[in-house]
Amino acid sequence: MREPALSRRALLRSGAVAAALAVLEGCGSDATPPGEEESSVPPAATTAPGPLAMPAEWLPHTRTFMAWPALDQVWGDQLPAVRQDIAHVAQAVARFEPVVLMARPDQSAGARQQCGSAVEVIDLMVDDLWARDTGPTFVTGPGALAGVDLNFNGWGDKQNHDNDSQVARKLLDHYGIRRIQAPVTGEGGAIEVDGEGTLMATESSWVNGNRNPGKDRGQIEAALMDLLGVRKVIWFAGVSGQDITDCHVDALARFAEPGVVVIHRPGPDTPPDIWSRASDQALQVLHGATDAQGRRPRVVELVEPDLSGQPDRGKDFLATYLNYYVVNGAVIVPQFGDKTSDDRAAGILGDLHPGREIVPVSINAIAAGGGGIHCSTQQQPVAAGSSGSAAGAAT
Repeated sequence: MREPALSRRALLRSGAVAAALAVLEGCGSDATPPGEEESSVPPAATTAPGPLAMPAEWLPHTRTFMAWPALDQVWGDQLPAVRQDIAHVAQAVARFEPVVLMARPDQSAGARQQCGSAVEVIDLMVDDLWARDTGPTFVTGPGALAGVDLNFNGWGDKQNHDNDSQVARKLLDHYGIRRIQAPVTGEGGAIEVDGEGTLMATESSWVNGNRNPGKDRGQIEAALMDLLGVRKVIWFAGVSGQDITDCHVDALARFAEPGVVVIHRPGPDTPPDIWSRASDQALQVLHGATDAQGRRPRVVELVEPDLSGQPDRGKDFLATYLNYYVVNGAVIVPQFGDKTSDDRAAGILGDLHPGREIVPVSINAIAAGGGGIHCSTQQQPVAAGSSGSAAGAAT
């Protein structure tokens, strides 16, 4: 088995980190209480010319990027199983849009064989599978496309990232796409936008000394607003120090459409813990929040699967349906083997994304590493105003 300290939801056991374990009530003396208020800090200097903004995930994609897990020291004897899960996700996405899988040159042949001809494999040095976090976050403008490099640092130096820290730059170079280097450090899984000016994020994964030492929430918010073209940030407290991501928002709350937020909720018989309290806090924030358009969001609860009758899958297992991925014409949805819960979640997500096919994929090996389908994918959107279109995109 892989070392717990390297897994994505493992408890961090060093004395310095253990002292920091807590649900955030705020992040430092400079942070205001979590909520949806806009920062009074003036916007940062424009990072790139032209009005660029991050499109919502449900808008048309040119392609999806993924990465082939590379390291035995991270996955141990689970590496074959997690590679199988990645292949299944890639094949599911490739039914609807092109998939480009990054793989180490000495592993690319095996990746091609396992994923099949529908998935394009390119040689690029990677350490792990989490393309959402290591790859660029794309922004578009009128006829323009750029990739934001968020300076991936292994979720605050918690995991080896010698190669993954270079993935965003190398991928953008490979495709000749303009690179914008962010003045802050973070990950794509820590960002959720509605495409109409609103961003959701957790303080725990941004206002954190392991990514952005010396920066307060207002400064980080101003940078994100400038980079991603948003006007309003809804902040949740999150959870600091209990998983490798410090509670990414894409496992807590997602936009289903402008004005509609789907939130992860614990099962009815789940004892209260730090994760359920984080969900409660996020729900409370959403009930009092307004978005960039002044709307109070409609909140839809997505209850986690019931795994009580199944074999123990480990303390790092990310049992959430929220880490789904919207592609051209479909939604790729995790399933965990609890048919009642799996069907209920698929039905809710189908109702939230009308006109798209719901495609369930079993991801138990990926989930055992603390991640999901969304964590392992990163979309390249069609440039705003482009005359091109993505085949199969829902309108």
